[in-house]
Amino acid sequence: MKWFLILLVTVFPAIIIAQVATPYEKHIKVMRSVDAYQEAVNQNPEDELVDIEQYVPGIKLDIRYTTANNFTGEQIYTQPKAFVRRPVAEALNNVQESLSKQNLGLLVYDAYRPYAATVKFYEVYHDTTFVASPFSGSRHNRGAAVDVSLINLTTGKELEMPTGYDSFSDTAAPDFSNLLERIKVNRALLIRVMNDHGFTVYPSEWWHFDYQHWEKFELMDLSFEQLAKSK
Repeated sequence: MKWFLILLVTVFPAIIIAQVATPYEKHIKVMRSVDAYQEAVNQNPEDELVDIEQYVPGIKLDIRYTTANNFTGEQIYTQPKAFVRRPVAEALNNVQESLSKQNLGLLVYDAYRPYAATVKFYEVYHDTTFVASPFSGSRHNRGAAVDVSLINLTTGKELEMPTGYDSFSDTAAPDFSNLLERIKVNRALLIRVMNDHGFTVYPSEWWHFDYQHWEKFELMDLSFEQLAKSK
């Protein structure tokens, strides 16, 4: 048994580390128990993290953190999934229905993000203008934030926006003005339709939107695999 435990810690350190508290958590509480999550959902169905693709017809995903095509240069997620709390999913469904009248739809880059990923991001890039501080956690960790853009439903192509996703620059700010008019129109449309359904754009990133009352949801560090098995 002793040798088995040594082997387990040696071969699977990431699994062990992912299940324990980090030095950043002195003033926050992070949920890591599937049983605790299920109990929370039983008490309040709004706490459920639902699969956006299954909940919102026609929505498209481009989950960059499943690949190395992101600012870390590493694969962060093992599955190209996007989860959000149930009220957030309902709001996104309403956004999608509204956009479809203009032959447009949502493109999702990221949604619920396990707390371990927030720690990784911070350790790669310490500027908390663009990366959430692990000392407070991210609204993504609460399942109450989404990173999105717009696509043309006919072509499937993204509308032209001020920057690419995760561009850590002044140009990414939602009020940056030195842009072509057509780009400002696209950005304004995205912000307006999201605002109409309970979302607020983040001051430094045109793609990041927080859902109203995000603070009522707990910070979580459950993997996508754990969420899928909890259904």
